[in-house]
Amino acid sequence: MYGLFKPRVLGAWRVPVSGPVILAVNHSHNVDGPMVMGVAPRPTHFLIKKEAFIGPLGPFLHGIGQLEVDRSVADRTAITRALGVLEQGGVLGIFPEGTRGDGDFASLRAGLAYFAVRAGAPIVPVAVLGSTERPGRLIKQLPPLRSRVDVVFGDPFDAGDGSGRRTRKALDEATVRIQERLTAHLENARRLTGR
Repeated sequence: MYGLFKPRVLGAWRVPVSGPVILAVNHSHNVDGPMVMGVAPRPTHFLIKKEAFIGPLGPFLHGIGQLEVDRSVADRTAITRALGVLEQGGVLGIFPEGTRGDGDFASLRAGLAYFAVRAGAPIVPVAVLGSTERPGRLIKQLPPLRSRVDVVFGDPFDAGDGSGRRTRKALDEATVRIQERLTAHLENARRLTGR
């Protein structure tokens, strides 16, 4: 990422140096996941839609530890593998909106709350800003080469209410808490970066 763009990384020290952690990343461009993987202080295993695992990209993504997920069903294999990453004290990357969009955390899916509450892993909000400001001249699907992309890591927080409950109501309440924290982090990141 540092060879193609000019990432400015703020707050990477906030990512716990050991133990399970979930990076909750906004998603407005295809480059957001690779950018976070490239600048995060710890190796990160992202849940990535199965459609991305085509051709030679499939073995490459598997080889670097990325997790294939079928978004059309409750993909038990992907869930088990993601929980395994956390049980082994690793870093799981999630796009909580479930798909690329405005990257504003406006509509979260319940998966993030489930993983955080089930594994007891803290969530670190991550805002990627600048990846959609303008298309590249050579490759329109990428930001311009050598353009600045900001990656802002926030303070880790626990999604649960401390009760240990994993009921549907508890997960819905956790999702609301998570959305508030992620939205506040994104607003703060925009202030910090001027974007």
